[in-house]
Formats: sequence, C-alpha cells, structure tokens
Amino acid sequence: MIWSMRAKKLTPAGAVAGGLIGLLVFTGAGFTGLAMMTLFFLLGTIATSWKRELKERQGIAEENKGGRTAGQVIANAGVPALLAVGVLLAPANANLFRLMMAAGFASAAADTVSSELGNVYGSRYYNILSFKRDERGLNGVVSLEGSLFGVAASAAIACVYATGFGWNKNFFVIVLAGTLGNVLDSVLGATLERKHYLSNDGVNFFNTLAAALAALLVVYIF
Repeated sequence: MIWSMRAKKLTPAGAVAGGLIGLLVFTGAGFTGLAMMTLFFLLGTIATSWKRELKERQGIAEENKGGRTAGQVIANAGVPALLAVGVLLAPANANLFRLMMAAGFASAAADTVSSELGNVYGSRYYNILSFKRDERGLNGVVSLEGSLFGVAASAAIACVYATGFGWNKNFFVIVLAGTLGNVLDSVLGATLERKHYLSNDGVNFFNTLAAALAALLVVYIF
C-alpha cells in the first residue's frame, strides 16, 4: 500500500481500498488469491505505464497518470472480494468461489492489458458490434493484437491459480471466462458507456461479475 502510494500507482484512498480487498482475498483464497490480485495489479500497472508518452500524445492515456482511485480498485477487484466473503460464509463451496475469483481477476487483467497494449500495438481497430473500422481508443473499439494480449493476461492469472490449486480443466475455464468478460466489457463500452448510461467503473465491475458467472455456468454445464 505504501509503495503504491509513493509510486503514485494508487491514490491514498485507492491504496486503502486495495489493502482491505487484499485482506479479504487472502482470507478467502490464501496466498494464491493474493498472488492473483498482485499479478493483476502488476499487469495493469505495467500496461498502463507502457509507452505512456505515446498514449498521451494520442489523447488516449488514462487520467491521473494511471494512479487508480478507490472506485477503480473496487470496480476491478470488488467481485473477487465478495466471492472471498462467500468462501467464509459457505466453505463447502470454497473451491467454486475461488475459481470464480480467478475468473474475475482474469477478466479485469484482460480488459486493462488488451486496452492499453492494443492501443499501442494494434494495426487495425474495429467496433465490437459492427466490426467496421473505428477510432483507436474509443469505448468498444478492439484490435486483434489487443485481444490476444487480453487472452495472454487471462492465461497468466490462470497459471497462478493452477499453481496454487492444481493444474486441471479449471485453467481453461478461467481463460475462457476471462476472455468472455473482456468481450462483454467492449460490448458495454460500445453501448451503455458511449451513451453515458454507465461509467467506466461500472463497466469494469460488470465485466468481472460476468466472468465469474461465466465460470460458474461452464462448471455446471461441463
């Protein structure tokens, strides 16, 4: 928390929110849960800072120089924190809740990494709904390169989960759920966020929630 504030990666309120959420995640999923949250934070921080001057010149850099507020922290990690509470209240379903937590972090990581690195390395940009060419940096605009970076970020979170809880089909469940959550993020960005019905924090919260529910659905179907 102190390092993140001094490095201006989190605002003071964001650092406090992150610390409390980290405590909940650790309580519900141990060091593996904390490692997933830490990896998400590191991936997001690196991706946001990467070639920032270029993004600033293009007018697509995040505000506050990437320093995340309490609202942004809750939007990205609030769902995993709630699922950690679920582990405490219903320990019989702990494994399922932990899988859903991983899916939420995978979606959050995929969203940030695909957006930030896609804006740097993308060659062609398309509207997620129409698949017609669109302007880089706008809500709901995607690129192939950014999408692949997003899948890689989901896979990184899945690797941490698998290292802590075992290598099995859940690895693929997390990658799939994280990718689906990232796609929903783009859809919401192209619709509700562009029309100002939903804020970016709201979009981020719902994409992590959707990823967690997607993981739940896949487990019950297969």
